[in-house]
Amino acid sequence: VVKKRDCQTSGDAAGAARCSCAMKRDAANDGSSASTKRVKAAASFTVGGRPKPTLGAPSGRPSSQTYVTAGSVVVITEVEDVQDPVEAVEELSSKLDRCRGCLLSSSYEYPGRYAQWSLGFADPPVCLEAWGKKFKVSALNTRGMPFLPVLHEALKGNEAVLEAKLVGADKIEGVVKEAEGFFSEEERSKQPSIFSVVRAVVNIFSSDEDPHLGLYGAFGYDLCFQFEQIPLHQKREPEQRDLVMYIPDEMLIINHQSQQSWRMRYDFVFNTSSHGMQSTKGIVGKGAETEFQTRTEMPAGVNKREFAPGEFAKLVETAKRKFERGDLFEAVLSQTFREPCKAKPSEIFSCLQKRNPSPYGFLINLGEDEFLVGASPEMFVRVERNLQGQRVETCPISGTIRRGKNALEDAEHIKKILSDPKEESEITMCTDVDRNDKSRICEHGTVQVIGRRQIELYSRLIHTVDHVEGYLRPEFDAIDAFLVHTWAVTVCGAPKTWAMKFVEEQERSQRRWYGASVGHVAFDGHLNTGLTLRTVRIHKGVAEVRAGATLLFDSVPESEEKETELKASACLNAVTNPWDTPATNGTASTSAAKALASQNSGKTVVLIDFEDSFVHTLANYLRQTGAKVTTVRHTQAENYLAGMSSPPDLAVLSPGPGRPTDFGVSKHIERLVALKVRIFGVCLGLQSIVEHFGGTLGQLPLPMHGKPSMVDLRALAHDGASVAAEKAGPIFSCLPASFCVARYHSLYALRPLPECLIETACIAPGKDSGDGIAADKPVIMAIQHKTLPIAAVQFHPESILTSPDLGVQMLVNAFSL
Repeated sequence: VVKKRDCQTSGDAAGAARCSCAMKRDAANDGSSASTKRVKAAASFTVGGRPKPTLGAPSGRPSSQTYVTAGSVVVITEVEDVQDPVEAVEELSSKLDRCRGCLLSSSYEYPGRYAQWSLGFADPPVCLEAWGKKFKVSALNTRGMPFLPVLHEALKGNEAVLEAKLVGADKIEGVVKEAEGFFSEEERSKQPSIFSVVRAVVNIFSSDEDPHLGLYGAFGYDLCFQFEQIPLHQKREPEQRDLVMYIPDEMLIINHQSQQSWRMRYDFVFNTSSHGMQSTKGIVGKGAETEFQTRTEMPAGVNKREFAPGEFAKLVETAKRKFERGDLFEAVLSQTFREPCKAKPSEIFSCLQKRNPSPYGFLINLGEDEFLVGASPEMFVRVERNLQGQRVETCPISGTIRRGKNALEDAEHIKKILSDPKEESEITMCTDVDRNDKSRICEHGTVQVIGRRQIELYSRLIHTVDHVEGYLRPEFDAIDAFLVHTWAVTVCGAPKTWAMKFVEEQERSQRRWYGASVGHVAFDGHLNTGLTLRTVRIHKGVAEVRAGATLLFDSVPESEEKETELKASACLNAVTNPWDTPATNGTASTSAAKALASQNSGKTVVLIDFEDSFVHTLANYLRQTGAKVTTVRHTQAENYLAGMSSPPDLAVLSPGPGRPTDFGVSKHIERLVALKVRIFGVCLGLQSIVEHFGGTLGQLPLPMHGKPSMVDLRALAHDGASVAAEKAGPIFSCLPASFCVARYHSLYALRPLPECLIETACIAPGKDSGDGIAADKPVIMAIQHKTLPIAAVQFHPESILTSPDLGVQMLVNAFSL
């Protein structure tokens, strides 16, 4: 075992070599035997032998180990299990309210794309920050001090760095050179930039032994201007940073799929010619802590909205002129909304995790009283190694529509967005640009679209998403992959450089972190970053939410402005009220029934079943009204009614196969009328009522089984004359004048109806419903008896094609017959 004193007293290179060799021997004997490594390797592949993607999630719990990096840094890791991961995350997020650090969390799953995981730390020892071409590496606590000499030596000798100097004992300050000479487009990511510093740090700590250790933090939008020479029109605040990245020395890691949680603690041993051997072993480091100060009012002179209502829409018209000329294909313009931050960042983060699960959730304390809290839906760039090589993937999101109240409305909205040519054009352009980005550095033939216009559902929005992959050529790495996509077409537009110019000219302020990325540049060569969208930037107690819209020539200005407001709404609500968690999507369908249930408590319903396949769903809806429901087969209905102490409050004639005469329905109606019972018929029930009172039935040329149709409400007498609305009965009270319903029928009521019946709804006139009936003679869809408490519908109120809210409301109304 290597003694602590060996590392501290061996001040020459030979001593460092002895220390490193000894630690390698320890690593070989720490329990990671050859058989253990084979088991781990086997776990990385599917049964068919294909590489198993991590989907961004941390790999399985490692063993404690010691290893040596490419820069001769000795890394000692200790791993311990975490018994209560929920409590651990809450403690960490609370700590981030007052000290620097980062918590990344994926709370969203998508097959082949995203898994659920969390990873974070507080009080890191080292921070890398940048302002344009200037950078600073800081030791944030005493454990960060040993890092600086080795980092200084590496940066001082880096050909892309103009200057790197130690400032006191806890900082390195430097400047990156301006790019000189010629760089081909394929090699543009190799030119001097602040990423030369990032790459130098990665090279020092490079090792395949640990997939978790790396640089964590946020990249600013202005980093793109280190590669694109674009005139800046917006005012830049000198203190605004373009990059904040941390190296942690302790991490909380949770893989929700494998249900493993562990904590990793790191110690480092460095050796430099100027400072000899230094180690973090035995050093207790604690950085500065500052309690977060909430704010209840906006500062003087700061508006809550960057654009007055209607102003953003005018920018769409400006963009359209660019599209007409062919200067742009699409452009993404954004606006900022602000609120005083009454809650702590950790409370906002917790709220977003509950209300808006996403693959890229994050809470980052950037220091300087600045925080980023987000729930981004979009991957920026992810790079992972498999047997084929370094796989680069992105998931461009373009195409947005509001969530419905339930899954049924969601389905309609999905159908709408997938059939919208504008939305298809939008994502097509985004993906074509994304493929072009990858083609700069990927092996030819490997850039593939592996998912096209796939649907991702979020708390308030539905997105269409493409999934694109490629494999890097050997001379490129994950940082190159990151840079060639900077920034994503989904946040700037296309052609990308001209779109960036347009954005800079038209928006009202610098983007800061918006449209850039957050995430992890790993020392083992992989990378996982998400776009900085759906993000709250908190600075000095003011919460800013920036949201954009993708503009095309056929954009509707008012709609695009509303889209920015909709995208910002979830984050703004989390800022203004993070403590109340609203009901999840899909629960609204029963809200009307719950509100009305008490009104029908104690009432009784007899549901007569004519051997139907949907009768129990119909009974379920009836029970939601608060009534006690008994379902009785038609052969037993007479005996059941005779045995009741008093008649039921409502009798429902169910749907069923065949014709009314197959079940002798007329005698049931006769009996119920004699008992003065309210009658409500569904499908076969309507047909039975029509025949009972002397009407006739026809057969549709084309049967309508499981088909949707639009229904219009109207009140017509048997001779086609209009009837006063109040005589049409209560069944459609509180319902819209037109709505979609489900049809399961071949028979239908012919006109003229019996004189005692009123037609109260029909298929929307003038539209071909697919039933083969002329559009000017729409099929009757509902009836009401003029004098008796009898009504019926031809459609199925209990089907998924009929809104549950409307279906239940009709049954509630039936008690008012």
